[in-house]
Amino acid sequence: MKALLRSGNPDVARALANIVWLGLERLTQIAVAIVVAGVLARYLGPDDFGKWQYANTLLLVIAPVTWVCGAEILVPTIVRRLPADTGIVLGSAFVLRMGVSILALIATWIWIAAGGIDPTVGLMLAGLAVTMLFREPFIGVVNSWLQSQTYSKPQLLASMLAAIVKAALVYALVRVAAAPSRFGWLWALEAAAISAALVLYYMRRHGGRLGWRFDRALFRHFASAGTVFWLGLICMYLFLKLDRLMLAHRVSFAELGLYSAAQQLNENWIALALMLAQTIAPAFVYRVQDTRLLRRNLLRLFALTALLMIAGAAVLDALGGFIIARVFGPNYADAANLFRWAVWLSVPAGIEAIGNLVVLKYQAKYVLLSKWLLALAVAFAVNLITIPRFEGYGALMGLAAGYVAAASVNFYYLRFRLRA
Repeated sequence: MKALLRSGNPDVARALANIVWLGLERLTQIAVAIVVAGVLARYLGPDDFGKWQYANTLLLVIAPVTWVCGAEILVPTIVRRLPADTGIVLGSAFVLRMGVSILALIATWIWIAAGGIDPTVGLMLAGLAVTMLFREPFIGVVNSWLQSQTYSKPQLLASMLAAIVKAALVYALVRVAAAPSRFGWLWALEAAAISAALVLYYMRRHGGRLGWRFDRALFRHFASAGTVFWLGLICMYLFLKLDRLMLAHRVSFAELGLYSAAQQLNENWIALALMLAQTIAPAFVYRVQDTRLLRRNLLRLFALTALLMIAGAAVLDALGGFIIARVFGPNYADAANLFRWAVWLSVPAGIEAIGNLVVLKYQAKYVLLSKWLLALAVAFAVNLITIPRFEGYGALMGLAAGYVAAASVNFYYLRFRLRA
């Protein structure tokens, strides 16, 4: 490792350091997620835990509305512009994201107050939804700046520390027998703490000043240029949460809790592929202009990701029963087999994440939108057939089919875009 860091290539050195920090952060997040999920599952029971998971699912369907002008627009823009323009770029993106986030939060609260969902789910979602004011306007904007420099350590360190503190606070609320609706506010507090840490770090790097400035022309550009990407990301998250949305209409909250227990652990594992792709993108994909070198980098990344996901899935499959029993307790034993099948979704998910980097590099917004529309449609069609027959296993079939459809579009685009 030391020899690689002394290789003379600063991009390689930064990427390797990023990967080390990424590994530490992901291990911390996985450990915290397992502990928090286990504590909440045992405390709430399958029925309320199913409601808690459904509230989180609704948030993750609503939150992409705030992703207008996402990292796929911001990171390449920051890389292309002069350092003196960073304040204008980030300031314009912040105003756009904050405005949309405020509107999304108000609309969510109005929907809850109108009785659009189960009262307990609504109370849980009310606190969780506040995270939208912090995630994209603050964390997302500063993290895009960090990604442009292939230096994610501050964000990863802040996330690790905040996650550990959140886990301690979850345990404290359980000890005092807090109402289920209280827990959502801890997630909002976590997002606020990370936001404050990242903003302070950015200010320290810029002479103690934030220096974000609003530019009307750039604001309009971000609002228009990012629209198609924005719609594509909304479709992507609808696809990722479609299993629980459709399953909730076919099974009880207790059965949804069993399925969600398996998927929550699995999603933390799949997130490794997505974060790995994000941290290596600037050095090995975005900044590479030579087509031959880019093809070689992608082949290596595909191979590395496939090996990592297969090896990890095999271990998790073998330990599935043990993991579910230790984390969630005897009331969740039926989730073990679901978990064993679910972990193999990491293979197509990882392959798709690497292929998606080229789509983002060339700003192929209509390819992105078409890909996730296709994945969403395929998953919906498969779910309609399989969920009534196989319930949770049917939902996993829908996810698998959608990932394969999305990866197929990536490969078709790669063949077209990178041909000699």
